[in-house]
Order: sequence, then C-alpha cells, then structure tokens
Amino acid sequence: MKPFQAALLDLDGTLLDSVPDLATAANAMRIELGMPPLREDVIATFVGKGVDRLVERTLAGSQDHDALDAGLYARGRTSFYRHYHLVNGDKAAVFDGVLDGLKAMRDQGLKLAVVTNKATEFTIPLLQRTGLAGFFAAVVCGDTCARKKPDPQPVLHACSLLGVRPERAVTIGDSINDAQAGREAGTGVLVVPYGYNEGVDVRTLDVDGIVSSLVEAAQWIARGGAQSGIAPDRGMPSSSTHAEKFD
Repeated sequence: MKPFQAALLDLDGTLLDSVPDLATAANAMRIELGMPPLREDVIATFVGKGVDRLVERTLAGSQDHDALDAGLYARGRTSFYRHYHLVNGDKAAVFDGVLDGLKAMRDQGLKLAVVTNKATEFTIPLLQRTGLAGFFAAVVCGDTCARKKPDPQPVLHACSLLGVRPERAVTIGDSINDAQAGREAGTGVLVVPYGYNEGVDVRTLDVDGIVSSLVEAAQWIARGGAQSGIAPDRGMPSSSTHAEKFD
C-alpha cells in the first residue's frame, strides 16, 4: 500500500503567480482612496492570509500596523473586491512545473485538493480561468471553514472531503501558513521556495522537504517521502521567482 493517497496544494505562490492581479487591484484601491500606489514587490509581502488581511496591509502600507479606522477599512475592502473581480486571472500565470507535477500526481492515483486562504468567490473563477480546476476533487477556501491556515482546520477538512486520513496526505505550499497547518493536521509537509513567504525563509520552517517544483514534489511522494529536493539546511535555488516575498 502506498504511504500517500492525497496531495493538498496551496494556490497563490504554489500553483499560480497571482501577485500581478492582486497588486493591480490593491493599487487601484489605494488610488481610489487618494493614496499613492505601492510597488508590486511590496504588495507581494502582504499576500498569504487572505484578501481581507491583504486589504488591511495594503491600506497601512505595512505587514505590521496599528488598527485601521473601521470606515477606511470598509471602503477599502469594497473597492478592492470590486477591482479584483475585474482583473482576477488577467495576468496570473501557472508556475513552471505545475502542470507536469499535477499530471504526475494524478497518474500516481493521488487525490488532489486546493487548500487556500483566498475567498471562494475569487478562487473558483481563478482555477477555471487558468485551466487548473479539472485536476482537483476538492477545493477548500478561506471562507470554507471557521478558521484559515495556519490553523489546521482547512487541511483536515480537505482530508475529510477526499476521504483520506491526514497521515496519508501531503500538504504542499510556499509559506509558514502551509507548513504550520499541515504539520498540526498531521500530514506530510513540502514547501516550494519560489512563492510568497511573507519574509520568512522557507529553510527555517518545520517541513519534510523543500522541492524546487511540483515535479520534484511528485517524485518525493512516489518515493514514499524519501529525501529529495532541497534539504532545509542546504539553501534555495537561484532561480527562485519570489524568494524574498511572502494567500
């Protein structure tokens, strides 16, 4: 019996480079509210804990900030949601190795799910527009459960939907949110080094392996979790797309 039966994959920063669309909507919100736009690489560090947290951070211009005025936040959220619906998927790109990796996992007979902090109203259209929807038997979004990653609840819910025990699943993501959620849920944990890591070096995370692509992730799973990819203490590949950036 194969040790793993399922793979649970993060969306933003793992499957898709979605920062161009997020930054477009975030800066449109700021401009609408009379604020200057921010650089795309700055906005990338705000990604990972759902769009509402992205709105807060973008309005404040910082990851760590004082409480926002409730009226400002409400206006910003309404603006961001409107703009993001208009551009969601326009410039989002599937990362190299994702399609081949997903096909390899599917060929192994793995059940696949997306576990993301992005809201359902943005996640489903984005998966459909990028052609990824057909790979996944389940999609767990930021508003599916009462709590988001790094809480383990979304990972456990995905396992339940797939009918797989957590110890027979592998969580694959790009940040501390994915690593903590997967570890606390009891799944295997892999991270990729090219995503949006919120400034936390993936080499410092409690994971079972760092893989440079989903193809390497599929190989790791096929070997039953045998060491592969980049060991946490060996560093990251120089081709990392967003290695210094942060769903």
